[in-house]
Amino acid sequence: MSTHAEKQAAETPLSNPDFRERLRELPPSAKLVAKVLEDQAPMSQGELAEDSLLPDRTVRYALNRLAEAELVESRYSFRDARKQVYFLVE
Repeated sequence: MSTHAEKQAAETPLSNPDFRERLRELPPSAKLVAKVLEDQAPMSQGELAEDSLLPDRTVRYALNRLAEAELVESRYSFRDARKQVYFLVE
């Protein structure tokens, strides 16, 4: 029998059919960035580039495409207010 915490852990943006359908139309780099964010958000652009092994420019493009599709949002980092951190929209 699963617990409430296990059910909440299983309910991620990527498990939402509408989210998945909008993500399906995006390039592979955006899908990879979304997957990394699903596991480790919030993350900065540099952290995303490091974890995804994608170039900074590709990560920037992927984040822009995700933002246009309203699948990702950003805010200023609490650790370093000069940086933006990104997270998936629920």
